[in-house]
Amino acid sequence: MPIKNLKKAALRIKRAIKNNEKIILYGDSDLDGASATVITKESIESLGGRVDAVYFPDRNKERHGLNEQAVNNLKSKAPALLILLDCGIGNFQEIKLARKLGFEIIIIDHHIILGKLPTAHIIVDPKQPGDRYRFKELAAGGLALKLVFELLGENSSIIKERNFFEIAALATIADMMIQTDDNQDIIEKGLQGLKTPTRPSLKIFFELDKSLKSAPPREVAQKIVAILNSGDAKNHINAIYSLLVSDSKKTITSLAKSLIKQKIQRQKRVKEITNEVERLVIKNIKDPIIFESKNKWQYSLLGSVASRICGKYKKPTFLVQKDFNKKEGLGAGAVRMPKGVDAVKAMTSCKKLLKTFGGHPAAAGFSIEVGNLEKFKVCLAKYFAKI
Repeated sequence: MPIKNLKKAALRIKRAIKNNEKIILYGDSDLDGASATVITKESIESLGGRVDAVYFPDRNKERHGLNEQAVNNLKSKAPALLILLDCGIGNFQEIKLARKLGFEIIIIDHHIILGKLPTAHIIVDPKQPGDRYRFKELAAGGLALKLVFELLGENSSIIKERNFFEIAALATIADMMIQTDDNQDIIEKGLQGLKTPTRPSLKIFFELDKSLKSAPPREVAQKIVAILNSGDAKNHINAIYSLLVSDSKKTITSLAKSLIKQKIQRQKRVKEITNEVERLVIKNIKDPIIFESKNKWQYSLLGSVASRICGKYKKPTFLVQKDFNKKEGLGAGAVRMPKGVDAVKAMTSCKKLLKTFGGHPAAAGFSIEVGNLEKFKVCLAKYFAKI
């Protein structure tokens, strides 16, 4: 069985191209979201279509996914076909607002369904009810590749020329998806092509780091992922996206060097916050979960910090930037779980205390009114005591 609604989404995009409708791509601000956006954009353009706007939320101001501020920023573009990539499945209120403003919405997402579906016009998510596709763990980059097969055909020369398999492989590795079935195929083909990429923005890494030419393909991929995962969105354009779509040697070189510098700075700051969190953890070492919050922790770094803390202490880990949105009194949190524990299920048991939440069993995020933080911690402790 095919992925539910995938063909329907492809047909709707083709109709938008034929009718010269406005098309807006909205991607999550990580390597997976940027990759899915690049693949989708270039597929549309290869069919003669034009993407009117590309938008990435600033994770340090707008969190993950579609948000009210972003919808309002884009409202002058309506009516338009708004395609959400690597996000949207948990954005219930934001999608209602977008529809009210005149957007028609397609969701291409791979995150867990939160009990119900948003009111988007077309939803592509293998985890949704009624989807009988055999494999549920594709990254958004992998889903975008499947969409390309519907739009262009599996044997399209564009797929090879623009290194779509390579980009989808990097996205799949970056999002730490299970490397079996479809993902294994994407990664194997992508790694093979990564030895001699034709895309200028992938070739640049071999020019800047000569050791990559003799390194095993998987090591090459991991090094590139480490650099590309360092980019944040500025003025709603993601640095990863800007690098991947550019064909200008000067622009690509500048962006790549900037991302390498950001990676070093990011690693330093992640280490500093990790040490800070550890000092707090030691004070509460007997607690069944790690739940720490502070002002001025950079939200976009908390996922990496939580991964380190969770990996070391083998406990459910919740880290919160309390002053994420001072105006609305909201904090934003990153969640990481030990193997076999489901972050989304845990947060679902306390969802009345949360503003938004979602993600994967092992890695997720949420937003919360700061006044509810202690109640949320107590609720989570009760949930984990039961399991």
